[in-house]
Order: sequence, then C-alpha cells, then structure tokens
Amino acid sequence: MAYVLGFFAADGYITVNKRGGQFWCIQITDKKLLESIKRSIQAEHKISVRLRHGKEKTLYRLQIGSIEMCDDLRRLGFMERKTKNLAIKYVPTEYFSDFVRGYFDGDGNVWMGYIHKDRIKQLLAIRVVFTSCSEKFLDNLKDQLEASGIGNGVLKKEKGNYYRLVYSIHGSLKLYDFMYNRKVQNCLYLERKKKVFEKYIKMRA
Repeated sequence: MAYVLGFFAADGYITVNKRGGQFWCIQITDKKLLESIKRSIQAEHKISVRLRHGKEKTLYRLQIGSIEMCDDLRRLGFMERKTKNLAIKYVPTEYFSDFVRGYFDGDGNVWMGYIHKDRIKQLLAIRVVFTSCSEKFLDNLKDQLEASGIGNGVLKKEKGNYYRLVYSIHGSLKLYDFMYNRKVQNCLYLERKKKVFEKYIKMRA
C-alpha cells in the first residue's frame, strides 16, 4: 500500500461530485501498472479508458468511491487541490522505500548518458530527479531520504513554477539500492525505469 500511496501522491487526486460522492482516482497511460495497482488493493472496480487525439497516449483511470478512504487520504495530507499544496506526513521507516518507489514511478525520472563530452575522457553518469509543484513536499522528501542515508539531493526551482529534487551519480545509486534491492517479492515497480539503473550498472562495471 505504501507504493500505491506514493504513486497517488504523484498521479492521483480526490474528487467530490455534486451529490456529495467522494472518489479517489489514479489516471495514467500505463495500463499494465494500473492493473497491478488494482490487484494490490484488491479492487473490483473497472478501469476506464480515455482515448485521445493525435500522438497523445491513451489514458487509463481507476476510480474508487469511498468517503472513508478519502478521509484517510486527507489525514495523510492529500487534499482535493493537492498540486501545489501537497504535504505528506512522515512515512514510517519500514514503508518508506516503497513510498519513494511509488512516487518515483509517478513523478520521477532517471537519466543516464555521457557528460564532459568536451574532455578527452567522458564520464558515464546517471541522474535521478523527483518533480513536484509543491516545494514543501520535495523538501520533506529530501529530509526523509537524508535520514535514510541518501544525502546530497539538490532542490531547485524551475521555470514554470515547479520544483525538482536532483541526485547525481552517488545518490542515484543509493536510491536504486533503496528502492529495489530491499523490495519484497512481487512488489510493484515500473520495469522501464528500473532497467535504466541496471543498464548503467552493467556499463559501468
């Protein structure tokens, strides 16, 4: 569930309809992952499909109606308009790696490539970035990661009124170990992002 909570922090939202019905939703382009999330929470709700025009990818949405669950999410710091005001409370240590992996799969990115291309010897690098419109959320995330032994994260404000928490080579490799090597069997993760880390480690060896 910690993974789902982390993913919800990135790509989820709460909505209340005119009749007072309350729903929490996750809407993404990766149907396979959304089906895995649905199984993990033992939901029987259907995944709806939203076709889009042109080159835009099809969106898949899981929407669950539950006042109790929405209230639980609010107590954890999630509000209807959470984009700029997200402030997740402290996540227990035993669940934190799953939460981070969930948020990373939703609003994180990993890049690898060569830097210092103007030098004789180029450096193969890897970089992990967490993105959010909430500076407070990323600041809290940075603090909790430091408490878990993952330091040197740099919080930056970018154009477009959003923020990025950036980790260079050393921090990125620590994050890889933190998010994946401590995982229990059959845990949730986006395979394509995990493969970037594995490719980097293989090329670096």
